[in-house]
Amino acid sequence: MIIPWQELPTETLQNLIESFVLQEGTDYGEQERTLDEKVADVTQQLHRGDVVIVWSELHESVSLRVAREVR
Repeated sequence: MIIPWQELPTETLQNLIESFVLQEGTDYGEQERTLDEKVADVTQQLHRGDVVIVWSELHESVSLRVAREVR
């Protein structure tokens, strides 16, 4: 089930995005990016609809996924 990001409290959304960014692993680009920059990028992707928040009832977990892979 897709959870609209607008329905989450601001602090919850921020924590979810930070958790996702911290899990992603090593950067492979030429320049290292800060946590704040990565969070801002994911936030913009959510606002554009490129990324969605997905609740898995089976696993009782939430994740961020590329929208086109979910629909």
